[in-house]
Amino acid sequence: MAADLAIQNLNDGGIEMDNKLRRIAKPFIAMIFIAVLSVSALAQNAHQSAIEKTSNKGGTHRAGILLLAHGGKQQWNAEVNKLAAQVNRTIPTEVAFGMATKRNIQSAIDRLVAREVTEIVAVPLFISSHSSVITSTQYLLGLRKDAPPELARYAKMDHGHGAHHTNHAGGAAFDPTTPVKSPLPIRMTAALDRHPLVADILLDRARHLSRKPSREVVIIVAHGPVSEDDNAGWLADMGALVERLRRASNFKRIEYLTVRDDAPEPIRGQATAQLRRMARRASNEGNRVLIVPLLLSYGGIEEGIRKRLEGLDYVISPQALLPDDRLAQWVLLMVEDLTKKT
Repeated sequence: MAADLAIQNLNDGGIEMDNKLRRIAKPFIAMIFIAVLSVSALAQNAHQSAIEKTSNKGGTHRAGILLLAHGGKQQWNAEVNKLAAQVNRTIPTEVAFGMATKRNIQSAIDRLVAREVTEIVAVPLFISSHSSVITSTQYLLGLRKDAPPELARYAKMDHGHGAHHTNHAGGAAFDPTTPVKSPLPIRMTAALDRHPLVADILLDRARHLSRKPSREVVIIVAHGPVSEDDNAGWLADMGALVERLRRASNFKRIEYLTVRDDAPEPIRGQATAQLRRMARRASNEGNRVLIVPLLLSYGGIEEGIRKRLEGLDYVISPQALLPDDRLAQWVLLMVEDLTKKT
């Protein structure tokens, strides 16, 4: 019928067709008409899909990101907020600073709920998942059954008060050691760990310092945890990162360690001695020593590394992982990978 109508329009336009030509042209015109309808339908579906990805109307899925970060000095926090603003252009993002600080996590969740997301994805902007801060946060988010013993210590850091606080609005006491309240499902990704983008950034930091790679030793230095088990996890991930660096470069040698700032003596002293041995050995071999800290942002820990290396010959990267646009990319990739598993 559509083909007959199209042929009639041709005739009305002054293009005459005899019956034989009509019989030949009719199936071809019908095919063209069906193709036009199909393309139109596809375009409409694509448009609707794009709307659904950015809208919560009609019950469609819309994730929001709870960006977790340790927090530090003003400059440190500013870098994280800048990163969050980048990610927020694509997916609603709210930051919660602190070491498993429930008050800040709850506030960020409330802000995401107000932005009408349908699911919350927590992304820990931490160097390693091997941390009692991470396990404590998992408990607060309802992703872990038992509270780690360290959570009580972190709770005391909440505004420098004790474990319980009176709500400023005059409500019930606020307990920083119990899980948060959320009307939305919450999931959580891994931390930076051994992600390839982290290796790419570290390699760029080393290359920025480099003059003649074949006569240079790179030492990747991370803060590290207190416990031996967690430290083993840190070192395993750092080893995987360093393997990527070795395959992509021709430095004389690339080594790595954690300085374990928060660990008691003699652990901390042993880490300092190990770092100095690495740097001294490289110098004695006639190599330049390139120190590349595996830190999220500068704000104090790098000064401790410099102090540990006093009197030795080395150069240190002027920049940590931040600022770098690839970390915004990492956040989005982590959310995408997790939501694909739905």
